[in-house]
Amino acid sequence: MARHDGHVAVTTKVPRRAGRRTNLALLVVLPAAFVTGWLAFGTGTLWPARVVTVTHAALGIAVLALVPWKQVIVRRGLVRPGGARGVVVKATSILLAISVLLSLAGGFAHSYAGPHTYFGVTAMQVHVGAALVAVPLFVVHLVTRPQRLRVTDLSRRNALRLAGLVGVGGVLFAAVEGIATIAGLPGRRRRVTGSYETGTDDPAAMPLTSWLFDRIPSIDPATYTVRVRDANGVRLVGYPELAEGTDRVRAILDCTGGWYAAQNWRGVRLDRLLAEIPSGHVIVVTSTTGYRRRFPAAEASALWLATHIADDPLDPGHGAPARLVAPGRRGFWWVKWVASVETVAGEDWWQPPFPLQ
Repeated sequence: MARHDGHVAVTTKVPRRAGRRTNLALLVVLPAAFVTGWLAFGTGTLWPARVVTVTHAALGIAVLALVPWKQVIVRRGLVRPGGARGVVVKATSILLAISVLLSLAGGFAHSYAGPHTYFGVTAMQVHVGAALVAVPLFVVHLVTRPQRLRVTDLSRRNALRLAGLVGVGGVLFAAVEGIATIAGLPGRRRRVTGSYETGTDDPAAMPLTSWLFDRIPSIDPATYTVRVRDANGVRLVGYPELAEGTDRVRAILDCTGGWYAAQNWRGVRLDRLLAEIPSGHVIVVTSTTGYRRRFPAAEASALWLATHIADDPLDPGHGAPARLVAPGRRGFWWVKWVASVETVAGEDWWQPPFPLQ
């Protein structure tokens, strides 16, 4: 405390060592939260999704736990003179803080309040969008206010502190999950991927979503063909042949937009369309929009080229005339409006984690 003109003013300070530990913790936890967030975004199978999602949530709570310490450091930095360059640095710091807090708020809102829309955007869109905005701001912040590493920063004690912080985040996440269940919050109904059920066994109720800038094409089934290229050469398979397929599967379409639906699909398994796939080859499925995904050859018997959903033909918004059904994978793997199915030499991982087109 400090005394000024007969008044007592309370000054909140963070010791330099504690402030440094806070900055170093954020230097690790923020990128880790971003990376696990994108892993959670893309993981569809149950157990990897559960592990990644819980880790992501624990890291998010760890970031939140550091906010009281960090806000003192930020306030101290804002009163520090710095000229024109200082104004830019301070503005970047403020925008970074706002984007991180918005991302956290969006994540918690989606996780526990349900898939609502706020001012025209969903909580999931706020969560992901704010995180994307934070990335370049974080890089600029590192460049303009570098935190020099010291040998003592890599001590066993600091590593244990960081592990303890994340561990506390995990415990708090478990507690919040329990509270959500007891209180009957919408979040108790979400899947481990964070998605909420929408339109199970009711295709008309499933949202119409496309990746990034894809538009729903107008395709006449009477002239529609799929180009199949394999070890036997190239051939065109028409819609009538595909529509006669009797391979059925019940699979969950889990969209990265935050919803999922279980449906009965009918079509043709890819191993029936393709000749035996040579070693060292992969399956490439391409849309009429140019969108494509690569799959391991071993998954040929676990992928469907579907023309029907709930025994009715697909509608254009859901991928008609034919779309890929890839059980266990997130929705962006389920290529719509399939134009070609090919086997090519290469590796299935040799592609962007998320489509760029």
